[in-house]
Amino acid sequence: MATTNSTIDPFLPSLGGLDQTSNGFLLWGAALVFVMTPGLGFFYSGMSRSKNALTMIMLCMAAMCVISIQWVIFGFSLAFSEGSQAFSSGSVFIGDAAHFGLTGVGFDALRIAPAVSAITFCIYQMQFATITGALIFGSVAERVRIIPALIFIFCWTTVIYDPIAYWTWSWRGWIRNFSCISTGADGTAPCGTGGLDFAGGGPVHIASGFAGLAYCIILGKRRRVGTEEFKPHNLANVFLGTALLWFGWFAFNGGSAVAGTARAAMAGAVTHIATATGALAWPLTDYVVSRKMSGLGFCSGAVAALVAITPASGFVAPWAAIIIGAAAGIVCNFACRIKGFFGFDDALDAWGVHGIGGFLGNVLTGVLAQRWIPTLDGTNSDTVTIVPGGAVDGHWVQIGWQVAGSTAIAVYSFVGSFILLTIINYIPGLKLRVDEDDEILGGDLGEMGEVAYELVSSIVEPYPGSNAGSPKMEGAVVV
Repeated sequence: MATTNSTIDPFLPSLGGLDQTSNGFLLWGAALVFVMTPGLGFFYSGMSRSKNALTMIMLCMAAMCVISIQWVIFGFSLAFSEGSQAFSSGSVFIGDAAHFGLTGVGFDALRIAPAVSAITFCIYQMQFATITGALIFGSVAERVRIIPALIFIFCWTTVIYDPIAYWTWSWRGWIRNFSCISTGADGTAPCGTGGLDFAGGGPVHIASGFAGLAYCIILGKRRRVGTEEFKPHNLANVFLGTALLWFGWFAFNGGSAVAGTARAAMAGAVTHIATATGALAWPLTDYVVSRKMSGLGFCSGAVAALVAITPASGFVAPWAAIIIGAAAGIVCNFACRIKGFFGFDDALDAWGVHGIGGFLGNVLTGVLAQRWIPTLDGTNSDTVTIVPGGAVDGHWVQIGWQVAGSTAIAVYSFVGSFILLTIINYIPGLKLRVDEDDEILGGDLGEMGEVAYELVSSIVEPYPGSNAGSPKMEGAVVV
């Protein structure tokens, strides 16, 4: 989450030093980001086979509920507490218990988000945490048990997501403060200069993608992978999910300015530009071989570009968004093809799109970030050294910081997730994978006892007076 250095505009309505306009802007941003979770459910549901369609929606929505409760109990505090009141102490690795149960989270702002109340920032960041957990399930579709998955996601958010969010966005996080990590980060100049991640390339995408990789390795492959072609059962749902994700991502990235400023508008603009480019780059890459323009490729390219532009959205110009979108559509396409070579079954390509796309986006941020973009939040030009730009502005060390931070997140998430999953899998009653009979039956009936679609044999009943013997069955009703 980017820090806004802007002072409150005297011509905007304010109350007690907070910008009421930005407060409303971010609250509605939270609502739009919320819509992304059911959108992800539809996206994953459409890509699965029909007998697992409802399970994928259920997993995404249930994860949202579990993580929302975790966020209130201690998640927000672990991710965003700022040390003592005087900001003279505090860890660079994880927050403290200051806001457990959302204690003290109300009107007063945090230093990381000075334009809005802490409760507004909290509810906005809650939506980030909830969709991050749901992203993981794309790697293990069609063979995962629901209850153990939800227990895992509660533990994962606590042990993996919250610390990574703290490293990346909090006032004292070590990734955000690379420039002074050896002296003790306090978030103020010359600290506050380090890894750039505007909206979650690391905490959201790299973390979830590499957790998904660990999950799918622990579970093993689906039955008959390699001998049977697994096709999406409903591409209309995939398009619907893509549209909802694209829609919500305007607030996901734009809202990360934590104020209603021109920088927020720029973040929304580059998000759309990159996504449009990626949505074309992926299917055009496939077209070279297949001579077909794939709808699934279009949606996959759009999501890959959304992922890659996320860390860069508050730091790059529109021309750079085209480069990032095209690179995401091509690189993630090939990343999704190599899973067969390495022998793991990343069912819906959560690792290939989110893990690799997030890593790519973080690195390209180090290349393409420009110091003038952060001034759009109202920052005085004398203070832009806080965001010194990337390689295009001559700040080559930024690439190294981006690679180091991204690698640390990937390794921590993969190893930590692997350990958590192994422990849960050995607890009686919490076996992570469905048994073979339920896998054949499908997660909808096997895990939920319900289905998304009632697929029954067609029985033909003629209307009264119709010619039931006619080959065309005119006047018939299919029930």
